[in-house]
Amino acid sequence: MTRPGGVWQNWSRTERVRPQRVEYPPTVAAVRRSVAAAAARGLGVKAVGAGHSFTGIAVAPGVLLELSDLRGLVSVDRERARVRLLAGTRLHQIPALLAPYGLAMENLGDIDRQSIAGAISTGTHGTGARFGGIATQVVAATLVTADGDLLTVDEDENADLLPAVALGLGALGILVDVTLQCVPAFVLQAVERPEPLEEVLAGLDARTAEADHFEFYWFPHTDVALTKTNTRLPVDVPTAPLRPLTRWVDDLLVGNALHQAVCSVGRGVPASIPSINRLSARVWGDRSFSDASHRVFATARGVRFREMEYAVPVERLADAFRDLQRVIDENDWRIEFPVEVRVAAADDLWLSTAHGRASGYLAVHRYWRADPTAYFAAVEGVMRTHGGRPHWGKMHTQDAQSLRASYPRFDDFVALRDRLDPQRRFANAYLDRVLGG
Repeated sequence: MTRPGGVWQNWSRTERVRPQRVEYPPTVAAVRRSVAAAAARGLGVKAVGAGHSFTGIAVAPGVLLELSDLRGLVSVDRERARVRLLAGTRLHQIPALLAPYGLAMENLGDIDRQSIAGAISTGTHGTGARFGGIATQVVAATLVTADGDLLTVDEDENADLLPAVALGLGALGILVDVTLQCVPAFVLQAVERPEPLEEVLAGLDARTAEADHFEFYWFPHTDVALTKTNTRLPVDVPTAPLRPLTRWVDDLLVGNALHQAVCSVGRGVPASIPSINRLSARVWGDRSFSDASHRVFATARGVRFREMEYAVPVERLADAFRDLQRVIDENDWRIEFPVEVRVAAADDLWLSTAHGRASGYLAVHRYWRADPTAYFAAVEGVMRTHGGRPHWGKMHTQDAQSLRASYPRFDDFVALRDRLDPQRRFANAYLDRVLGG
């Protein structure tokens, strides 16, 4: 968000910049004018959504385009269940736009504050062995190129570019609209419960294969996995949603207010963290309910944190997790935030963390006032030994040289960037690091 005085900072407070200009284009034509004007002045230009990336992927030292006014539904193809949305539309706004047509997004992550353009451009994903990240739902897109022109990418025009544009890191142009392949609206039956960690790890392959959506959280210094299993059901089945008071207690009081207090205490008294984590593992995540899919996928996140996430080949997920545990134990660290474990299907997007392989995801977090450097560096070392690829929107230290070896289409993406943005109008320091200058 842009604060008074013109300083932009992201949600996690890991990045901040004072752009030379901040603009709020409400239309596609206004975006084109902004890009053309920036080019005439020799300025770089970047679009930002909700600022939920932990990296500097959206940092805009030149012209910052806040796309919060470029939102809403453009059109619906009822026959093919496709919807065209303006790029600044927030994920949490989409269900209401789809409801009149009986549609839903196929899969979502557990946070829905992001813009649709930001979510796909960074590789945001949910969980489910048969489901890809959000960008795999994109069937068409329109972007403004470096000279202010429009580039349409769909099945009729520039179809070969879709695997690059759907997850483009903001490096190819300014996305102004995207078309999503939706599915009929559905219900999710959610079962959340604590289970012995070793049993979950031993049966991880079966659990992820059998469930529509499976994930678990692990509080370091405990032997408990907080499992979440979601089963897809027809939209017309009777539901048993959480009562408002129950949701308030679980998600806001325990999940946010209590966890905020726990993080503050743990930062002041690190020795208390193991006991606090054991208590947290007992009071979190023991419930069953059913509701519309988007109400189950997403949860409120009020405690500010910093995050790193790596994707490893799914067959190495359990081993990578055990190595992560070993690193924490060997360094005698006191880690107050849980580790999140998810899975996703393979896809063909050029810069997707799941490109060409079914993937398991390990996400580590620290409270935003704690220094994550040593912990994240050690975990990153572990993930790289397992062939890990870093989430583009979450903290990591890799650069173009190391990333090139992880992505078979990396050089194809760079060549396309050279073609669409030879002057690096959409570059910034982060993109220079991960893609090369």
